[in-house]
Amino acid sequence: MTYTHLTTDELVIIEAYFHHDTPISHIAKRIGRARQTVHNVIAYLRDGHTALDYYQRYQENKKRCGRKRMVLPTDQQAYIEKQVAQGWTPDVIVGRQEMSIDCSGRTLYRMFKREAFDAATLPMQGKRKPNGHQERRGVRRSDATFPKEQMTTRRSMMNSATWKATPSLVSVTRVPSLRWSNASQKPSS
Repeated sequence: MTYTHLTTDELVIIEAYFHHDTPISHIAKRIGRARQTVHNVIAYLRDGHTALDYYQRYQENKKRCGRKRMVLPTDQQAYIEKQVAQGWTPDVIVGRQEMSIDCSGRTLYRMFKREAFDAATLPMQGKRKPNGHQERRGVRRSDATFPKEQMTTRRSMMNSATWKATPSLVSVTRVPSLRWSNASQKPSS
């Protein structure tokens, strides 16, 4: 399960309870947090700090966590832009050994997606649809095949009261099946 960080509202609530000398276990139950989490904040508050100080310290520490975004040197960036302008794809650029690129093809595609490079300069993928093309979902194929005036007449017919009130043209009647007890009673063919 992932850790959900303390919000500013929770920090202010913890600080208010701390000033009223509420026990840590009661604070933890009331805000739905672990006792250790609340204890860490209370210990920081006991040192004379405020909830705002705790939050600012948290923001500073958070900057050092997680994966850092990769930034390529300017000579490699220029090389990539030049090769893409000539029609090369990022995986081909990384695979070639002309210049050592400090990332994988997947990371380079991710850089195009994050707009570190212009994705419009990439060679078009596929034969008919440009990069970034999205299919429009929900378009009925039957609407596209008929001219507009035919579709409006079909829709008006289907929505009219006469269409719904018209009985079915084919009525089905059930015929009981005949079973012959003897072979002699069967009709001859």
